[in-house]
Amino acid sequence: MFLAQHRIGPYQNFTYLVADHEDGEGVVIDPSFGVDPVLAEVDARKIRVRYILITHSHPDHYAGAKDVRERTGARLVAYRTAPLDQDLPVDEGDTLRVGGLSVQVLFTPGHTRDSVLYLFDGHVATGDTLFVGECGRTDLPESDPAAMYDSLLHRVVKLDDALVVLPGHDYGSTPTSTIGREKRENYTLRPRTRDEFLRFLRE
Repeated sequence: MFLAQHRIGPYQNFTYLVADHEDGEGVVIDPSFGVDPVLAEVDARKIRVRYILITHSHPDHYAGAKDVRERTGARLVAYRTAPLDQDLPVDEGDTLRVGGLSVQVLFTPGHTRDSVLYLFDGHVATGDTLFVGECGRTDLPESDPAAMYDSLLHRVVKLDDALVVLPGHDYGSTPTSTIGREKRENYTLRPRTRDEFLRFLRE
């Protein structure tokens, strides 16, 4: 598998280029503002981008989607209720095939109502659900703190410890992590009841 992490845009976003091998079929995950470096790598490596995977419907995670779509003909993928012009709406448990890659969708609302994770080949793209050492904000109009509790403490913590975490922003001490490390070190994943978690978020 080929994987490139690009830090682009004014908000320290990570956009990912993933392919089944260096000149094979692939996807772009969360194309942010200033996506030209990603497209340059697509061209240089002759990767055939089939899908644009959006983790949630905040503009900094899809601002470059139009450019990627126009350059590559890729289809836009997002959760079925996302207010986006998606070509392929997806739901919990759906699987996409991209060359030799299999990408699984995991629904994790909280930061937004349409947040998802994408799991593939020992990696998980977490968008703004999970950062290195932190989680996404839940004080926005479209956020749901109770749903974030369920997503983090009933879903994320049950993922394989070995999965490499690919966050949506460069907000942590390292650009990537693992689920196991986050369970040990990320204070937002500490065991809490729902009420304790909601109180923790308010504080």
